[in-house]
Amino acid sequence: MSVTSRYREAWEGFWREAPDEPGAVFWDAGPERTAAVHLALFEPYLTDPALPLVDLGCGNGTQTRFLADRFPRVIGADLSAAALDRARRADPAGRAAYRLLDAADKADAETLHTDLGDANVYVRGVLHQCEPDDRQRLVDTIATLLGERGRACLVELAEAAKPVLMGLAQSPTGPPAKLAPVFRHGIAPGEVSDAAIPQYLGASGLTLVADGELPLVTTEYAADGTRIELPSRWYVAGRTA
Repeated sequence: MSVTSRYREAWEGFWREAPDEPGAVFWDAGPERTAAVHLALFEPYLTDPALPLVDLGCGNGTQTRFLADRFPRVIGADLSAAALDRARRADPAGRAAYRLLDAADKADAETLHTDLGDANVYVRGVLHQCEPDDRQRLVDTIATLLGERGRACLVELAEAAKPVLMGLAQSPTGPPAKLAPVFRHGIAPGEVSDAAIPQYLGASGLTLVADGELPLVTTEYAADGTRIELPSRWYVAGRTA
């Protein structure tokens, strides 16, 4: 089973059209505001920091390049070939490797695990944008990549983010410029309940090791000039506690 062609085409279209300059994409905040913050939460729970790290849903690789400076082997994986093209162009030194991966496809996940062995996994804002039927399969892929020794760090929008996003989308002046392409391409953020994520993890045989709340920083600003931040939750999970 793999993702729908509609979902794949939505992401290809989004990344083909997105501007190249840093910060042009709604969620593409600098690593100092995103991956660095998440890494501080994640690292204390790693059982083996020397394992490869998979940045699952890496997009244009902004966070992947940061992580590649902090782990011995980092692989940015994404569904979109257009996103991976951008990631490779932005990483001419090849600090990370990049790989096309359908995270809803069991065979793709098993092949990557065979190539890497057990891995740690970083996932930011991917599950809440998946098609409903793909969400459990995505978490199953995370479990496959972790194997017995890996740990996963998931950062996902809290359900409280949905009314915030809808309010932005329905503003009398229209959605903020960087949010508009997300809706135009049929990408629907904020669709997963807070209670569902631990259930997905448990169904995949994973144990929730730690979790908490923090704001998800974006690159966009409200009309009053304040940076838009969205409620989010973080989770650390692994095969055993």
